[in-house]
Amino acid sequence: MKSAIRKNLNRFLDFVLPRFCVHCSKKLLTEEYFICTGCHEELKIPDDEFIKSEFNRKFADKNIVSGFSSAFVFEKDGVLQSMIHSLKYNQNFKIGVYLGKLTALELQSKLDLWKPDMLVPVPLHTLKKTERGYNQSFYIANGISSVTGIPVSKSVIKRIRFTQSQTTMNLEERQENISGAFKCVDSKKVSGKKIILVDDVITTGATTNEAAASLLASGAEKIYAVSSAIAEY
Repeated sequence: MKSAIRKNLNRFLDFVLPRFCVHCSKKLLTEEYFICTGCHEELKIPDDEFIKSEFNRKFADKNIVSGFSSAFVFEKDGVLQSMIHSLKYNQNFKIGVYLGKLTALELQSKLDLWKPDMLVPVPLHTLKKTERGYNQSFYIANGISSVTGIPVSKSVIKRIRFTQSQTTMNLEERQENISGAFKCVDSKKVSGKKIILVDDVITTGATTNEAAASLLASGAEKIYAVSSAIAEY
């Protein structure tokens, strides 16, 4: 009874205040969230070989991150880019929770295999967080947590150095830019724990490796990395 009432209320609200797909601007149906069914079907899921290859390229030689996975492939001008742009720059933080849920559903078996103790969103510097109003990775982590039950710990690591946008940087420039940017501030909480670092997009892995190194240095047992999207470079 309550579900029927809620469904009818949602239909009424969609009639009065219609919602539109953040990618193609098509009017959304009541059961659709942020993107229409057609755009959802365009999301590209990476296969196991691609994930393995990206792990070898971005993480294996550093011996810092023990495992990695990503739910979708980031494509220029694609659906996921529109979703992440809306999340980061249009104050649409609920997309982060939705992306986190999609990420958890895609990666459930791997998350179960890792048996993590906590999810740690990659933090923003205080200035960047103040400018944006929130950390998008925190909401993605919350979405993952709502599906898996893995707790989120957002205050065990801090970004202690402001860094420039890395969009146009190569791997070497990104590594130099992010060097020394993170500090674990709660070693007791991370000591002996298996931790999943959560980010929206992983490109070169430089940020993830740097954040993971600070947690390992503070006694974490293993660090894994998860993102909603993986971008090739």
